[in-house]
Amino acid sequence: MASLNKVILIGNLGKDPENRFLPSGGAVCNFSIATTESWKDKASGQKQEKTEWHNITMYGRLAEVAGQFLKKGSSVYLEGRLQTRKWQDKATGQDRYTTEIIADEMKMLGSRSGDSSSGVDGQQSSGRQQRPAAAATPASSVPRNFDDFEDDIPF
Repeated sequence: MASLNKVILIGNLGKDPENRFLPSGGAVCNFSIATTESWKDKASGQKQEKTEWHNITMYGRLAEVAGQFLKKGSSVYLEGRLQTRKWQDKATGQDRYTTEIIADEMKMLGSRSGDSSSGVDGQQSSGRQQRPAAAATPASSVPRNFDDFEDDIPF
């Protein structure tokens, strides 16, 4: 029987990402994002909201990009897998469990309003491939209708 462990989230960072490096030199980035669900209560007719917090971990180049461009309040799209880790509390010695999302793809959905220093205004990053930002095209070179496109098809 096949199985699937896939998580897709869109949310906002609750604080700046924390970056560190493994002994092997690989980057690790940790942060949390909030997702908010809202609905109208049928009984009272009042708007209700519920916010859920998700712990995110990234590795490698994606972790470096996240640490460089994400800030508290940043809106982000993430894909990854759910993972639960077991660890021991140093103070009590009891077993503890942490559930987190190991993200392998990220898209930055924009910058906070008024934050021109972040440089991520609409820029997207992906863990699977890094795409260079598209150069701005002058408005005069953009085709206005179907007949303005070139006839040469590259395939």
